[in-house]
Amino acid sequence: MKLLLTLAACAAFTVSAQAQMARPAQTFDTSAGPVKITPIYHAAMMIQAGGKVILVDPAKPANITGLPQADLILITDIHGDHMDQNLVTTASKTGTEIWAPPAVVKTITTAQPISNGETKKWDKWTIEAIPMYNMERGPAPGKFFHDKGRGNGYVLTYGGKRFYISGDTENIPEMRALKNIDVAFICMNLPYTMTPEEAAEAVKAFKPKIAIPYHYSANPPTDLSAFQKALQGTGIEVRLLEWYPKAS
Repeated sequence: MKLLLTLAACAAFTVSAQAQMARPAQTFDTSAGPVKITPIYHAAMMIQAGGKVILVDPAKPANITGLPQADLILITDIHGDHMDQNLVTTASKTGTEIWAPPAVVKTITTAQPISNGETKKWDKWTIEAIPMYNMERGPAPGKFFHDKGRGNGYVLTYGGKRFYISGDTENIPEMRALKNIDVAFICMNLPYTMTPEEAAEAVKAFKPKIAIPYHYSANPPTDLSAFQKALQGTGIEVRLLEWYPKAS
């Protein structure tokens, strides 16, 4: 019986891995050439441009088998769905840089710290660390799931196009104040971040050209249609990608 269960688990993992690898990328034209962004799982994504690879938040159960190793790894927070030492090691090669909030560097000691409000240049990219935090939600009164200053969202600029990755956050003033965002990856999962409606309100404030839900819940499923409906008529394009492949 144990052998049969093990074989079944391996088969399910293989199907899931194949589904992850088959996911289509989104390509965005910029003045410096195309930027290709591939959803991997939950908060993990791969960004390719100019022959370089950026990997964001590699963490289990994301499967990165078959993907190119990263030139730069960006990590947003200390939680296990964003930070995974084993996957960071697997994704790295000689010369790979790892950038992360100082709280992450305590665990991923090979990472270089980048803090809220800091801007760095890397290859042809400009990368800004943006605050991400809770204002209301937490595990207990007076405690938050994400404290201000601990984690980073990121704005990545390449060839004049600006890409925002929210990380785990509520509808905070720093997000609402963003300017000239072309593509925004927006989290929405309870109880940790925002409802789809709250996420839509945040997006309406800073008006990206394209909004892409990510880091949501597959079980129970987040109602992404509520996010779409709330943004109808705003001129903001909503794109839904497959972050949670289904075994079949």
